[in-house]
Amino acid sequence: MHVISLKMLREFWKKHPESEQALRQWHSVVEHAEFKDFNHLREFFNSADYVSPYVVFDVAGNNYRVVVIVRYRFKKIFVQKVLTHREYDEWSKLYRKGKA
Repeated sequence: MHVISLKMLREFWKKHPESEQALRQWHSVVEHAEFKDFNHLREFFNSADYVSPYVVFDVAGNNYRVVVIVRYRFKKIFVQKVLTHREYDEWSKLYRKGKA
């Protein structure tokens, strides 16, 4: 899969240096995979969730969330947000209310 954009991951780990190794590992796994659909993706990341239209990955033992849009047909993953667990909880509340 082609991950767009690594820049968002880099910006996040500049703010949270302890996240760099885990985010690099996530990126490496995703870049070398070719997910056919969400069920196939879950074979690699069983904690991933589908929150329409996003796929949310738990990274580093649930410390971080990578929110993406996956285009399986085109083999592309578009990173929308990289969040700490706390930031994700806040975003999730707003999302459920239709405000995010």
